[in-house]
Amino acid sequence: MPSFFDFLSDVIANPTLLITVFLTLGVIFVNGWTDAPNAIATCISTRAIPPKPAIVMAAVFNFFGVFVMTMVNKRVAQTVYNMVDFGGNPDDALTALCAALFAIVVWATAAWYFGIPTSESHALIAGLSGAAIALQGGLGGINGSEWMKVLYGLVLSSGLGFFAGWAVVKLTTFLCYGFDRRKTTKFFSRAQVFGGAAMAFMHGAQDGQKFMSVFMLGMALTKGQANVTEFDIPTWLMLLCSAVMGIGTSVGGYRIIKSVGMDMVKLESYQGFSADVAAAGCLLLSSLTGIPVSTTHTKTTAIMGVGASKRLSAVNWGVVKEMVLAWILTFPGCGLIGFLMVKLFVWLF
Repeated sequence: MPSFFDFLSDVIANPTLLITVFLTLGVIFVNGWTDAPNAIATCISTRAIPPKPAIVMAAVFNFFGVFVMTMVNKRVAQTVYNMVDFGGNPDDALTALCAALFAIVVWATAAWYFGIPTSESHALIAGLSGAAIALQGGLGGINGSEWMKVLYGLVLSSGLGFFAGWAVVKLTTFLCYGFDRRKTTKFFSRAQVFGGAAMAFMHGAQDGQKFMSVFMLGMALTKGQANVTEFDIPTWLMLLCSAVMGIGTSVGGYRIIKSVGMDMVKLESYQGFSADVAAAGCLLLSSLTGIPVSTTHTKTTAIMGVGASKRLSAVNWGVVKEMVLAWILTFPGCGLIGFLMVKLFVWLF
């Protein structure tokens, strides 16, 4: 793997690599807008930690999540890397990759504008798939076995997230029954900082790997290597990914924090802690098994499960309806944009 200074030299000398890096970092930045805020939404909404320290905490633990999980298991990155086949022509493949990244930025920015926490994981997968279909002229560009992991992840992140949130908050309530409410509130306010850090760690473990795999794919294609299937992720790329994601969160994350942590369910400290622990546990399971799940789906459904454990009316189902509609539209919507962008980019370039 090249050193950071070798990478900078290549970027300066190669305009194509510069454009690819710019678009990839743009997608990571937008991920900081839309996905990373989910990790810290609950601890901010319950005032366990102020927004600025929470954002710094998220950036730090995003990096540790990327670093540690990549050392332990980089199967999520490999799954996304091998999910589509852009064909043997590196130039055409690079054009398709840039078109897919552009489509993801367009889709995610529109969702952020309306304060809807879409899944950048699924936008990434949809954009890449639409681009591969456009370039190959059919489904030959899709690796079906890897795509099935995405479908498993969609069910896992939604169903297991809801159930885990419901179960953890029930267990927490049972264990704390009869305790002084003032003492437990103080304890869970502090524990929520731990829960937010755990969620940020697992966000890096999941989403950091996905976007770094795209970064590595772009670097390989600019060097004319269209058939690379194995790679090592350098530490400087982990740092760069975490830093850009953290900046994105600080710039535009509040809208998502408000939608997830405040509008959907009014949470108390113990409920926010339960949602964080439940979602982090689900993400750890999926990361260890190499299934690319959505951190957005996992966290938001865990919050729904926490709210529904008391009574269904505690959940603002109007907000939930908007989120679910955005999730459903992500695959066809972002996939179509990726498809059209490839056709446009190929015609232009």
